[in-house]
Amino acid sequence: MERLWTPWRYDYITGARQARWAGVPEILNAWPGPPPDAAAANDGAKPGGCVFCNIIAAADYAIAQGMATEDAERAVHLVVRGPTCFLCLNAFPYSTGHVLLVPYRHVESLAALKPEEAQEMIGLAQQVERAVGAVYRPEGMNFGLNLGAAGGAGIAAHLHMHALPRWVGDANFMTVAANTRVLPEGLDRTWAKLRAVWAEQMLPIRTSSARG
Repeated sequence: MERLWTPWRYDYITGARQARWAGVPEILNAWPGPPPDAAAANDGAKPGGCVFCNIIAAADYAIAQGMATEDAERAVHLVVRGPTCFLCLNAFPYSTGHVLLVPYRHVESLAALKPEEAQEMIGLAQQVERAVGAVYRPEGMNFGLNLGAAGGAGIAAHLHMHALPRWVGDANFMTVAANTRVLPEGLDRTWAKLRAVWAEQMLPIRTSSARG
């Protein structure tokens, strides 16, 4: 059995890394936290509100308090913002370049998206394909939505689409481990690479003031 170097998977499995608020790193702890009704909005599944809602709110708060946008968005690995959806890295990736496409609005199903949200999510997925392709040169990609806990959603209350680069013979899913070496790069480096290619080849990166 080859060794698998995936330190963030250890955090995920053991729960060893604790945050004041779900999804919010220590550097953004000045954020006062989600509103009192956030637990209800998250179906009460996890304390501290919704991870996706939290990272946007915490980054926006830090920017409003004077933190550089680049620093605040790097802290939560927020790659780009659109009018209705944003792109961030998966904090516990199955492979290098594992990104998430997320609507700002806290909805749990594809059917609940407004037409403009669904249209932007697919448009963003097209841009993700180009950006990830430019950075990592994958031989294929997976795009997928898991609806509900029974459908495999780790954060069932807030819809999100996974995008994973793939290579022939790879081991993107941890169940395929025999005779396999996984050599992922750190999330900060992945963020910097995707952020750079987005600025060079895609739409301009929007700041917190760009969305309604």
